[in-house]
Amino acid sequence: MEIIELNIAYEVDGRADAIHPSLIAAEHTLALVDTGYPGFLPRIEREIARHGYNAADLTHIIVTHYDIDHIGALHDFKARYPGIRIVASEREADAIGGRRKAERLVQAENMQEHLPEEQREFGLWFIRQLQGLKHVPVDETVRAGASLFGGRCRVIATPGHTPGHISLHIPELDSVIAGDAAVNENGRLAVANPQFCLDPVRAEKSLDKLRSLRAARYFCYHGGKLDMV
Repeated sequence: MEIIELNIAYEVDGRADAIHPSLIAAEHTLALVDTGYPGFLPRIEREIARHGYNAADLTHIIVTHYDIDHIGALHDFKARYPGIRIVASEREADAIGGRRKAERLVQAENMQEHLPEEQREFGLWFIRQLQGLKHVPVDETVRAGASLFGGRCRVIATPGHTPGHISLHIPELDSVIAGDAAVNENGRLAVANPQFCLDPVRAEKSLDKLRSLRAARYFCYHGGKLDMV
């Protein structure tokens, strides 16, 4: 079993940035954790191939939470590879599947009323992006303590950034896939984008929970892998 950090580089407003979905490879399992922005399917396919795997062999996509940079290409993956099983938390499955309004969209709409004039155009653009997401039903829902892949991967509830955020603990690799429950900030674990956390207090508690695992490696979606040893 191995975890492969994918490096998906892109530009936003002329500034270089990157996200780091994770690929879990094991016997009879090839799981992608989060899918990037809308339109990122080809980039992720190429990055998977660069590491010697084929996106056509994906068995699962695990969604850590509902955010545009994590589920943006989910519909495209399911359309191209319909055999993929989509796994997400019980708390966020209905939003991911489009059966209820996502908390992130509610937050964006509420924030729009209070944004400075110079930020309102971006705020409206962001709302339109969320409203335009193509949704896809979740095949398997999980809750805290659930096991995946024959018990080799444990689901950890890490709410705060969003209410149903999950992270993954893989003991045999002494590793955690943190999603947005943690960010690699100059070589230390920190709360990711605290200004956008739907519950900052719970986000801090979730970060403490991940730190308490004392894993050797934390795979952060933003900032990349952090080796603790």
